[in-house]
Amino acid sequence: MTYVLHDGSEDPGLAAGRVKAGPAVRGAERGQLLAAFNGGFKLSAGAGGYEQEGHLAARLRRGLTSLVIDRSGRARIGVWGHGLPVPGESVYSVRQNLTPLVLNGRPTPAAADWSVWGATLGGGEFVARSALGQDASGDLEYAASMSASPADLAVALTRAGARVAMELDINPEWVQLDVARHPGGPLRVGIRGQSRPANQFLAGWARDFIAVLG
Repeated sequence: MTYVLHDGSEDPGLAAGRVKAGPAVRGAERGQLLAAFNGGFKLSAGAGGYEQEGHLAARLRRGLTSLVIDRSGRARIGVWGHGLPVPGESVYSVRQNLTPLVLNGRPTPAAADWSVWGATLGGGEFVARSALGQDASGDLEYAASMSASPADLAVALTRAGARVAMELDINPEWVQLDVARHPGGPLRVGIRGQSRPANQFLAGWARDFIAVLG
C-alpha cells in the first residue's frame, strides 16, 4: 500500500496548482483507492507542522509525532527530531499532530490526561476521536470512535501491536474513515455513527486527509 497526503480546500488551503493532491480524490488515484481518513487539527491550533509535496504550510517542530510519507508513498510514524527524518530519506509530505499517544509499544503518561489532547465539543472527555499507529512490521493502524478518550485509543492501538501512535483530529464533524473492499471499489463508511458520508473525500473536503492506495 502507498499513502498520499491531501490538502483541504480551507486548511491548509495551499494555493491551487502548488500541490497535486488537492481536496478531492480524482483521476487515476480513484482507481487505486482503498481507504481515506482524516488528518490532524487545524493548523491554527498550533498542534504541529505541515509539509505537502515539498511545500511547507506550517513549520515542522521537534518533539512532535509525525506521519512522514516519502516520494514512493511509503509512510512511517515517529517523533520529529528523534529518529525522523531518517538521514537520506526522500521526505515528500509530513503531517504533525501533538506529542506521542503511544511510544515504545505503550500508552504515554499523557494519554491518561484527556485535557491535553485538544478542545472537545461540549468540554467532555468522551467525544469523536481518531489516531494513527504503526506496528513493528511498519504497517499503519487507524483507530477511531465517535465516543472515546485518548486512553481508549492508545490502549486499542497497543493491543493491535502499535509501537508508536499519534492522535489525529477529534470531534464529530472531522473524524471520518471510508473504505473499499478492493482498489477503486465503492466506498462505505468505516466508523459507526460518523457524520460525513462515504463519498466525502471524492466530492471534496475542507480539511487535509490521507488516501490509502492499493
